[in-house]
Amino acid sequence: MTQTFVELADTLVLGFDTIDFLHTLTERCVELLHVDAAGILLADQHGALNLVAASTEKARLLELFQLQEDEGPCLDCFGTGTPVGCDDLGAAPQRWPRFSTAARAQGFAAIDAVPMRLHDQVIGALNLFRTSPGALPADVPVLAQSFANVAAIGILHVRAPRQNEMITEQVQNALDSGVTIQQATGILTVRLQVDLADALSLLRTHARNSGQLLSDVAQQVIDGRRKSSL
Repeated sequence: MTQTFVELADTLVLGFDTIDFLHTLTERCVELLHVDAAGILLADQHGALNLVAASTEKARLLELFQLQEDEGPCLDCFGTGTPVGCDDLGAAPQRWPRFSTAARAQGFAAIDAVPMRLHDQVIGALNLFRTSPGALPADVPVLAQSFANVAAIGILHVRAPRQNEMITEQVQNALDSGVTIQQATGILTVRLQVDLADALSLLRTHARNSGQLLSDVAQQVIDGRRKSSL
């Protein structure tokens, strides 16, 4: 737990790889919060949500489904700026009928979403998926909200006078990097005959070992400049 908060605090360091950090955050949520998968949606400069990280392929597909259908707890969480959840999607399908059906098809029975926010500025949502129905332990929502808050502070932290403009640029850069990384992982799945999770792991490992940003390594894959060393 302490290590996770240290990693969250490190987002304040200039040049921190935001996208790699957000993927790490989803992994830590699975390890520490008694959930089976996690995902992060981040708003662009127009206020539209985009998927930037998911711990599993099933979570990624479900997050994309929410965005496509414009229905689901993560969207409600972002819209209201408050936590949203359902302990049993099978018992309350009328709340999000299309989402509930899709979630159960992916093997998920319960979900909780907490806002990523700083004061009154909500920039996204951290979403926790569970394969079994039932309430979370009482301390888990509190910890999840703490993770989301510290992550939001890190993303929004800017040491420049033109703060609002820089915040918009930083969030947009994170979203653009997410698209680049998704494209690169797709290329690697075909080239190396691995699944998306392994492709992303290869990208992240190479970025860390070579001291480069994850998005830069991804762009090299797309450009064909990174073939045999991954």
